Amino acid sequence: VKTGLFGTSESFAPLEGARMDGDDVLVQCTKDQLKDAPRMDPDGDLSPEEENELYEYYNLASPSTDRGGRDDRTGQGREKSTSGRAGEDREPGRASGEGDSMTRSEEHLKVGTETHETGRVRLRKHVVTENVTKTVPVTHEEVVLEREPITDNDAGAAGHGAQLGEDEQDVVLHEDQVVVEKETVPVEKVRLDTKTVADEQTVNEQVRKEEIDTEGDTKGGTKGGTKR
Repeated sequence: VKTGLFGTSESFAPLEGARMDGDDVLVQCTKDQLKDAPRMDPDGDLSPEEENELYEYYNLASPSTDRGGRDDRTGQGREKSTSGRAGEDREPGRASGEGDSMTRSEEHLKVGTETHETGRVRLRKHVVTENVTKTVPVTHEEVVLEREPITDNDAGAAGHGAQLGEDEQDVVLHEDQVVVEKETVPVEKVRLDTKTVADEQTVNEQVRKEEIDTEGDTKGGTKGGTKR
């Protein structure tokens, strides 16, 4: 069973009491038990000591026996087959009445996804200063000296009160001056949102499968060569 982060570790799980659930095999042990189980190299051969260690961890009776037919740990005799040739021991992992068959298993790759946090984005408002240039039309007054000759028709009116001497007359001049005021007004709303972008990733992983070969003389009269 693949355990650890992203299934980078492998642990042995007992098949005793396991059952099928669709394409899945449900074993009778917890996730923590699997993670803490003794780990052996899955591509190598289990020694009797490693095998006993696994069976002891899961509190199962080890099938490892000595030549006298007694269990290495308990000293109990091996279970004898009730079918087949007389005195022949039942092969470990083979059920009674299964005949000369062998189950071949292989690993199937199951790939899924899980969501992880990759980063955070924060909206932050601050004040910046920039120059704004605007052209405003303005007006101002200037003095224009106008001269109008006096004709014979209006000489009488113009001459009334005419006398030599000094005189003064004031003219008030005006101009427009630019007045600047500032006001704060809302111009837009800004918010953060997320969108999902679909992509593809290629997963390259090794899976194992069992191969069944025959050994021995398959042409002779003796039946039952060694299988692996």
